[in-house]
Amino acid sequence: MTDPSQSDSTSAAPAETAAGIGADDDKSSKSPNSLWSFLRGKFASETETTLRASLEDVIVQHEAGTKDDMSPEERLMLRNILEFGQQRVEDVMVPRADIIAVEDQTTLSELFTVFIDANHSRIPVYRDTLDEPLGMVHIKDLVNWIAKAGDKVRAAKKSSAKANGRNIENGAKPFSLSGIKLDKTVAQAGIMREVLFVPPSMQAADLLVKMQSTHIHLAIVVDEYGGTDGLVSIEDLVEEIVGEIVDEHDDPDGPMIRQEPDGGLVADARAEIEELESLLKVDLVPDEDEDDVDTLGGLMFTLVGRVPTRGELVRHRSGLAFEVLESDPRRLKKIKIHPRGSLQASEEPKRSNQA
Repeated sequence: MTDPSQSDSTSAAPAETAAGIGADDDKSSKSPNSLWSFLRGKFASETETTLRASLEDVIVQHEAGTKDDMSPEERLMLRNILEFGQQRVEDVMVPRADIIAVEDQTTLSELFTVFIDANHSRIPVYRDTLDEPLGMVHIKDLVNWIAKAGDKVRAAKKSSAKANGRNIENGAKPFSLSGIKLDKTVAQAGIMREVLFVPPSMQAADLLVKMQSTHIHLAIVVDEYGGTDGLVSIEDLVEEIVGEIVDEHDDPDGPMIRQEPDGGLVADARAEIEELESLLKVDLVPDEDEDDVDTLGGLMFTLVGRVPTRGELVRHRSGLAFEVLESDPRRLKKIKIHPRGSLQASEEPKRSNQA
């Protein structure tokens, strides 16, 4: 099929005019593979990089200044937003070893127990192994299924009573769990929902947008061979920006700080620095950083400049040693504090870091 614009351009070739050149330029700008598109994309990318660098410089300059019109929390969130734009899914995912999931042949009774123990609202479902994910179950869908089953039991009892000439309308309870059978499997109950499947190299910001548009808030991270590499929920992504979200069900088990027989301490990463300093009789945070570091986890991040990994040892200038006992890619959970001189070289964890 002949392009009319190309026919006009051919016929007017001997008398090339400024209008003709403009038309060619206009065609070029519309071509996705044109030099114009390449240059425009390149300069746009450089502009974005410059804007990101400028924002980072402004935050640094603001922190070094004397004005305090922005709180540390606001500055931290701005930094998190800038860093979030450069993170990939593999940076924020829950690793395969930490995934709590159920098989599709799990009974509803067993599933209910898993929800209680895991304290999660969504549980992935797989067939045979984690490398065959089928979807997920939301706690609301399980509760809705139980409620509907209860209504069916109630309706059956009501129908049976009428058949026997009895009227139980006034005495019937509105809802009862008695008679509800939870021996059906997850697959039989039909309560599974879809999940997203994403590669580890996907931008975390792109996944957040995809979750918002599809209304699917759980993604399975698959590797190049199709195996399950990890899991990401929308909460994981939001926490990268606003920090850890602790709800009414996330209360820590036991005390925040526990004394060990060897003289050390095991502390939750959320333990207050002031309480630790009082117990240890040591200044853990320099005066200039007191306003920015409130918890043990924050101190560890300040010392290392990142989230330390499980098993890593971080030494403090006071002689104390902090060993990471529990953590995930996003945050620290449990930390052991070794007293001065308590660790021999042969006892130190394989991974160590001087700070």
